[in-house]
Amino acid sequence: MDRQPGLSVRVKLTLSYAGFLMLAGALLLAAIGVFLLREGWLQTNEQGAWRSTPGTHFVRGFAPMAAAVMVFLLVFGLLGGWILAGRMLAPLTRITEATRMATNGSLSHRIRLPGRRDEFRELADAFDTMLARLEAQVAEQQRFAANASHELRTPLAISKTLLEVARTDPNHDPGEVIARLDAVNTRAIDLTEALLLLSRADQRSFTREPVDLSLLAEEATETLLPLAERHGVTIETSGDITPTVGSQALLLQLTTNLVHNAIVHNLPGKGTVWVTTGVRPRTAVLTVENTGEKLTPQLVSTLTEPFQRGTERVHTDHAGVGLGLAIVKRIAEVHDGSLTITPRPEGGLRIAVQLPAPPPHTADNEDI
Repeated sequence: MDRQPGLSVRVKLTLSYAGFLMLAGALLLAAIGVFLLREGWLQTNEQGAWRSTPGTHFVRGFAPMAAAVMVFLLVFGLLGGWILAGRMLAPLTRITEATRMATNGSLSHRIRLPGRRDEFRELADAFDTMLARLEAQVAEQQRFAANASHELRTPLAISKTLLEVARTDPNHDPGEVIARLDAVNTRAIDLTEALLLLSRADQRSFTREPVDLSLLAEEATETLLPLAERHGVTIETSGDITPTVGSQALLLQLTTNLVHNAIVHNLPGKGTVWVTTGVRPRTAVLTVENTGEKLTPQLVSTLTEPFQRGTERVHTDHAGVGLGLAIVKRIAEVHDGSLTITPRPEGGLRIAVQLPAPPPHTADNEDI
């Protein structure tokens, strides 16, 4: 917004301090003058050659002194107000400089305003917190963009290679090329859909409605049962009705991603997946555990980063695109929930999603 130039806040504060000081001084001098007149200090001199009035004595005796005091108050008010305003606005100046640096792209700078807590220091601390979050989000977005570009470039490069082989080698089986192109294209579509789902979750543009996590767990396991059978993985589900509030589509995607990851990253031919739901005080919990390779806590802490995988990439139709747990974490966050991932001592993972449970009276009304 374009604005006309005006006086600085420091000048305005200085004038305000000086004006207030002069007004207080004028009122004080006026009160003193009235008091002296009433007490007879400025009475007429009856013995003088000439006769003067009380007002004349006031002007000759008290008014010059009052004028000198007012001039002193003006100078003192301007000088003191300028210094005082500068000291008061010093924290705001540091905040302004930090804002300019952030506008120019430097998000690593922090104000770190010293001193005890007051309005300026609370503002500085809030601004530092905002800068830290912005820096983390920008870094995450940059990593995400770089990883997404790399992941999308891979199927495109493979498709180009296959097409070049088909063009230069007329004896190459076209059916094999078509099959491989179809697999690569399917992977690119899956990655694009995952990116779109992650974007929709970030926008929080969904309608909140009552959802039962136990029903979503049953639906996800039934859908992925053929995949589990092909991998030789057994799925066990248990739990009571687990109500929460949110988007049924997003929470179903969350549950499906967890069960899918538990099946794919498992012991081939003899693995097990446990899916349980339950209600704790004010919390609805969905837990998915699986057997598998032993993972270190350091590796587990990176699994929710986009395009991170617990083991080496598996070149199968269901290897995933590296966004499964990243999507799960984001869906849980936009539902005001949390995601906890811990490695099992025997191997595999235990993943728990905690979501807010509706108030008891809400659940009772729904049952009625």
